[in-house]
Amino acid sequence: MDRPAATTEQEFKREFRRAGLPLLAEGYSASEDIFNRAAPLLGLVLVLEVLGPLNSKFSTLGNLAAVAAALFLMVVALGIINRMRGRPFFSLPRKVGRPELAAFVIVPALLPGLISGHWGIAALTALANLALLVVILGVVGFGVISIVRWAMSRLLGELSRSLGLLVKAVPLLLIFSLILFLTPELWEVFSQLPDASLLLLIGLFVLLGSAFLIARVPREVDDLEKGAGAGGPPLERRQRINVGLVLFISQSLQVLLVAFAVAVFFVIFGMLTIGAGTVEHWTGEPASVLLEFRLAGREAQLTSELVRVAAAMASFTGLYFAISMLTDDLYRKEFLSQITDEMKETFVRRTEYLKLLGKS
Repeated sequence: MDRPAATTEQEFKREFRRAGLPLLAEGYSASEDIFNRAAPLLGLVLVLEVLGPLNSKFSTLGNLAAVAAALFLMVVALGIINRMRGRPFFSLPRKVGRPELAAFVIVPALLPGLISGHWGIAALTALANLALLVVILGVVGFGVISIVRWAMSRLLGELSRSLGLLVKAVPLLLIFSLILFLTPELWEVFSQLPDASLLLLIGLFVLLGSAFLIARVPREVDDLEKGAGAGGPPLERRQRINVGLVLFISQSLQVLLVAFAVAVFFVIFGMLTIGAGTVEHWTGEPASVLLEFRLAGREAQLTSELVRVAAAMASFTGLYFAISMLTDDLYRKEFLSQITDEMKETFVRRTEYLKLLGKS
């Protein structure tokens, strides 16, 4: 059942957020629309960080005094910011702006250093608080959760299309992968590769795939804006970033799902065709059997070597699929159009929203 069309400014904003494009709303403010909404979480973190100056070398009374001193310093810092803002000294901030954010990073970090001499913990606290603000900016500000929810709702329905496209676009890769999968040298290499090196290799494939996807995003945003702007004003820089995130996350989830499907295929194929004895013959070492059961009338064994090889093959296939997204016109017509068609509707709604505000 279709939702009723938005008719008020707030309804339009909710519609944009559901589509993963909250920055299409005019006057979107980091202090009012992002960090104000996260104020309860920031307050909880501050309360927990009052315990930062605790020291095992202090007595119980000393630790209580350290916590009291930390609480006092935090209240004083908050009071000073309140006075700078023209508010009463003892009042809760009604707006989380730059002074409050700077205090959130700096003040809790100083407490362990000044009170307990733990400057290492102080540095980690500052980095953790700064990272939290970046995460909040991404998740709340750019609607990452809404984008993922929007993309996931379409993901499973498009899996068959993506796998079919993979078969059409890269048949030689699939045949090559199957042949390579049955090569003893491949198993020998990945069985001896340290876990950290394997993860680093997979991470390298992920970074390369992400770079290929990102390289195309600015052009896709331009094409989308020109083709679906519906006469509205040009997008601001932050709005372009928001649109680009929708495109990037949607395509990234598609690549991950395809890579996962390929990994599952190779695991099942390996359990049907490659036993622990074969693995030992190929690698020269006893296979590490994780699970053993009967499958299709034979003893099937899931080995750690099989999992490692399947993961490597899947990550390489995912990289190739990401490259095909950048270069293959078949992909762009059959898959990307499904994403952009829905986003075009949102752009049309943006024009209606701007007309409501008298800005178009």
